[in-house]
Amino acid sequence: MPDSPLFTAAAIAVIVMAVAVVVGVGLKVIRSFRDLGTDAERATYNTLHAASKAGQHLRGGLHPAGAAKASKQLRVLLGCDALAITDTDAVLAWDGAAEELRPSLMRLAAEVLTTGRTAVVSVVHPSRATSDHRNHDFNAVIAPIRAGSKVVGSVAALAPTAGAGLVRATSEVADWIAAQQELAELESSRTLLMEAEVRALRAQISPHFIYNSLNAIASFINTDPARARELVVEFADFTRYSFRRHGDFTTVAEELRCIDRYLLLERARFGERVQVSLRIAPEVLSTVIPFLSLQPLVENAVRHGLEAKEGPGHITICANDSGAFAEVTIEDDGVGMDPEHLRSVLAGHTDGDHVGLRNVDARLRQVYGDEHGLVIDTAPGEGTMITLRVPKSQPGHDA
Repeated sequence: MPDSPLFTAAAIAVIVMAVAVVVGVGLKVIRSFRDLGTDAERATYNTLHAASKAGQHLRGGLHPAGAAKASKQLRVLLGCDALAITDTDAVLAWDGAAEELRPSLMRLAAEVLTTGRTAVVSVVHPSRATSDHRNHDFNAVIAPIRAGSKVVGSVAALAPTAGAGLVRATSEVADWIAAQQELAELESSRTLLMEAEVRALRAQISPHFIYNSLNAIASFINTDPARARELVVEFADFTRYSFRRHGDFTTVAEELRCIDRYLLLERARFGERVQVSLRIAPEVLSTVIPFLSLQPLVENAVRHGLEAKEGPGHITICANDSGAFAEVTIEDDGVGMDPEHLRSVLAGHTDGDHVGLRNVDARLRQVYGDEHGLVIDTAPGEGTMITLRVPKSQPGHDA
């Protein structure tokens, strides 16, 4: 019977067991939450997490879009009513209350931007013109953002009161933003350096190679016009590739095509003195590599290895699949060089000599790390073998 004492007792027992299970699960959840750490540890985590999120938006420099996203995280970090970020000319971002005060902020920040010293200023809300409610007033802590000795912007934290803690915290946030700007400038400088090095390679190609190629083409105009026309086309394709203005990266296949044109023009000048062998694994042809990182090595083999050698010389170009890496070797049987002199060249202590080697080595180290610089095996009279290894998978680089 449903209403029997036995049934009632069984029902009560089931309910008690269910409550015990729920309580046990609840205790486990509470214990798991406590395992996350103390209140101080959780506060530290939240602070670091907010700073990390804000930093992602400031790495591109002080721009409105990045500043707007970062200001949300930084306002939570400071616990203020409103937070603004400016450059030296305008308010880039405002997050929080009283945005009606935004037009007056640059006037309030003028002294900070000029002197580079943190200031606390009283801000009267526009509504005070018709109302005497004190809660419409704010204190603004305005701290400068410095890039070296130059002030490039400011951070303003608005709150009803501005104690010493908020002043120190706002100054620290301004210094932290300044550090993000320095990282952004460092990345920009790194990019400009790579572009400058590519321009240096182009300058190296320009006077030496172009002059000799045009002389070689001119020598065929009367004796073999068809060959001259072919060389003009190859010369045009080579220079179009070498002096292109888009992209810091290319593929092994594109670089090998450039090398083929280069060697065709050099053989027009040297004839059978320059002999070439290629062994290329098809699976590495699509590997992305820095622009003009193979052609200068081949040019180095011709100019400094074979040109000074009596009789014919041989260049072997190999591109192999080496697991996660593509490995390219360029070997010549030319005059070679002294290893000590080579070390001086790669260290940048010798001007105007083997510019291509030093340039390519520096760019590879910048892009992939020091372990991916050129490996060069050479000795006087023994030729030179140059090896480079680059990752086959490079998500951040597009050819």
